[in-house]
Amino acid sequence: MNSYRPLNEQTAIDYLRACEPAHALLRPDEPLTCREVGDGNLNLIFIVSSEAEPARSLVIKQALPYVRLIGESWPLTQDRARIEAQALAIHERLCPELVPHSYHYDAPMCLTVMENLLPAIIMRKGLIRRTRYPRFSAHIGEFLAQTLFSTSDLFLDSATKKDEVARFINKELCKLTEDVIFTQPYIAGHPMNKHNPLIDARAAQLRADRVLLRELRWLKWAFMTRAEALIHGDLHTGSIMVTETSTKIIDPEFAYYGPMGFDVGAVIGNLLLSYCSHLAHTPDPTERAEYQGYLTATVAEVWNTFERRFLELWRAADAEAPEEFRQAFLRGLLQDTAGFAAAKMIRRILGVAHVEDLESIADPAERARAEIWALDIATPLMLRRGELSMIDELVALARSVPAPA
Repeated sequence: MNSYRPLNEQTAIDYLRACEPAHALLRPDEPLTCREVGDGNLNLIFIVSSEAEPARSLVIKQALPYVRLIGESWPLTQDRARIEAQALAIHERLCPELVPHSYHYDAPMCLTVMENLLPAIIMRKGLIRRTRYPRFSAHIGEFLAQTLFSTSDLFLDSATKKDEVARFINKELCKLTEDVIFTQPYIAGHPMNKHNPLIDARAAQLRADRVLLRELRWLKWAFMTRAEALIHGDLHTGSIMVTETSTKIIDPEFAYYGPMGFDVGAVIGNLLLSYCSHLAHTPDPTERAEYQGYLTATVAEVWNTFERRFLELWRAADAEAPEEFRQAFLRGLLQDTAGFAAAKMIRRILGVAHVEDLESIADPAERARAEIWALDIATPLMLRRGELSMIDELVALARSVPAPA
């Protein structure tokens, strides 16, 4: 790593001037501008544009040797840049319309040069504004089906699958997930946790729920042991960029071989967090009900598209598999999805990294109502996931939980 150096806005321009693959879009002799836009937890993100034609631009994503959210006191492997570049290559091969195009990966510098997705925005921000994305369900369902089926033992031969598991060992970021999703949020007083003090009583109640803690351990065990497919590993609505007609999935640096339901659950859990947040974001009850109906319909559509495409791919690859096995497999995957969705929701309220959907609610009391509602929905999703056999039951279970008074 002797040649590694973190870029700044000037050196990012210098880097692209010397980067031959970038010259397909930006000429090395033209005036360029740069701004650092990283607002995530881990990395530096630069947008470098032609001064004369700002629409011609590229993104540089560079891994820092520590967690940006915390600082240098929390070191973190930069091998995540390799993981991300290799996962992006697989995703682009399987779903070229649904991921950014990568122009260049620089291993010593721990960076990737990729397509700038503007005017697309982070999906989470659009959901806060009650934007509707009519193509999203079809797009994310296709992405989930293609990436999860095509990297699993249902499609790959045994030797290739095991080689891929080895290539995507991502031990530090897996440990980070194990800690911040499945462990720390349930430990009262843990120094990495933070939450709205107005939900202290609900947090204490959840942390004392022995049945929930037992089910959480099963989910953590699944995350640690079930190498089912190459999962994105961090597929929340902040890792999806959208317009009304396009969807792009970004940031697979947490990718590893894990349980398929973790990715599907991440999408659904974040849609349900948005659902709860509109208790405050949308004061008008009619407007709120309409948008929340859109969100729960989207949950169902995401699963239905995913399930349909997954089964199509499976039947085309293996016509001999008993249909009863396929149906039992998808039923178990739905139950995993519900459990992981719940774990994702809980950690975003009690753990270290929260979500803008809830954090942007200015009034702490209104934010507390939305947060408690999310915890109240997450609890039965985790505890009763074994009862689910179809997505409509999951949606009905979530919708049956009343908002706090």
